[in-house]
Amino acid sequence: MHIYKVIGLMSGTSLDGLDLAYCHIWRQHDRWEFKILEYKSISYDKETFDTLKNSIYLPADELLIFHNTYGTWLGEQAKKFIEKHHLEVDFISSHGHTTHHQPAKGLTFQIGSGQHLANASGHKVVCDFRTNDVALGGQGAPLVPIGDRLLFSEYDFCLNLGGISNISFERNDMRLAYDIGLANMILNHITQKVRLTYDKDGQLARKGTLNKEMLQQLNALEFYRLPFPKSIGFEWFVEKVVPIVDGTEDSMENLLHTAVHHICKQVALQVQQQATKKESTLLVTGGGALNRFLIEILQEKLGSTAKVEIPSKTLIEFKEALVFAFMGVLRLEQEINCLSSVTGAKCDSSSGVVFLPN
Repeated sequence: MHIYKVIGLMSGTSLDGLDLAYCHIWRQHDRWEFKILEYKSISYDKETFDTLKNSIYLPADELLIFHNTYGTWLGEQAKKFIEKHHLEVDFISSHGHTTHHQPAKGLTFQIGSGQHLANASGHKVVCDFRTNDVALGGQGAPLVPIGDRLLFSEYDFCLNLGGISNISFERNDMRLAYDIGLANMILNHITQKVRLTYDKDGQLARKGTLNKEMLQQLNALEFYRLPFPKSIGFEWFVEKVVPIVDGTEDSMENLLHTAVHHICKQVALQVQQQATKKESTLLVTGGGALNRFLIEILQEKLGSTAKVEIPSKTLIEFKEALVFAFMGVLRLEQEINCLSSVTGAKCDSSSGVVFLPN
């Protein structure tokens, strides 16, 4: 039995920071197993945060320079992590950070140059998991459902509440998944107006009351009526959501309260539409799973349709890093790691580019 020893790197649209997860991954009796042995989150300093947030506005040459320097920085963080914990590592599997995502135009770009990452860390790197799927006519997202299918099959639904909410589930022996809509991206946008990184446990949102006009505008967004497969990126948020939030004059508590109700309503609608039994199980991970008020409202709106399952804090925070480590394993095994049933591509694929250190 071969055990892959992999570091998964993940930076999401919520801009919380870089997640590193050192995982052991192996196949036993035709089932993939895993352990997360070491993990760390690194918050972005203000300069990096601002550059990442505004990267969609950078000229091409500046974006490519940042792509390289960010790749070097990723490699340096991985090297420090390896040395601190004396880790034996086969390779590093990196999601990078999505700066541009417009699949309708055949465009998706995750910065964090694999070659620079490999050189700085001294280890083999697998990265750039989305480009091939987009080239095959797919959305290039979401990618985590391959992990949901092969690592978390005991749950009826897997919900990720990162910057964006997305869901995956099995239907007629096919994995289906898509972006539902908003999650932490809107909540963090509201708190950052007063230089607060996030609303811990949803304490501020709990104090607020509903702004019905804002809620109606958010629920009326066209994206919610589109058929899946579908995905969104930061560009959509800036164009469609920010004007609604910034154009609403109300307290921060009321804005947060309204956003939470909107997020939970849209998630509950999807689960209720897709559920095929009396009470389903809904595994919730991502930063939103730590927002107690949001989880309470979500369970309230789901009613008896589904029971919310909150796993360990480690899995909540590092599931995506784990899955990208797993996607790297599948890539090296030359097995499918990108599902066309999820992305809408013309076929399944084994995606990811391998870089060797120099």
